[in-house]
Amino acid sequence: MIKLVLTAILLVILTGCNFGTPEPNKQLIKNAIAISMQETQQQLRENLNLDFRELEINHLSIKQRKLMSVEHLPAFRIQGTYDLNLKLPKRNIEQPQKLFDIYLQLQKEGKTWRLLLPPGSNDETSVWHSYLVE
Repeated sequence: MIKLVLTAILLVILTGCNFGTPEPNKQLIKNAIAISMQETQQQLRENLNLDFRELEINHLSIKQRKLMSVEHLPAFRIQGTYDLNLKLPKRNIEQPQKLFDIYLQLQKEGKTWRLLLPPGSNDETSVWHSYLVE
């Protein structure tokens, strides 16, 4: 009986930090990484005249997931690696073990997530930019 009570207490302590806050799943994280890469893709399209057909994110590995608060809403800082496959008209480009460091925030209604981009070092306003992740 004592073991059962101690086990229950331990479970409450271990899950107490994010109790009630759902965590983003791997598909959501992949979508957020793809959104964060869109601006880079646009610059490559313009500067190198590349035509990206498709972007694949494979072998997503999460190394760290940290619960935090940004502007009074729960958010996660998620770090890890993934394999990138860019499909061009005549060839594929593969980049294994790319590092990622993203911020995802659960919105007030608890149904949608937003990708957060932290203020840049030259950004005087200190405002987080956000994009809806579907």
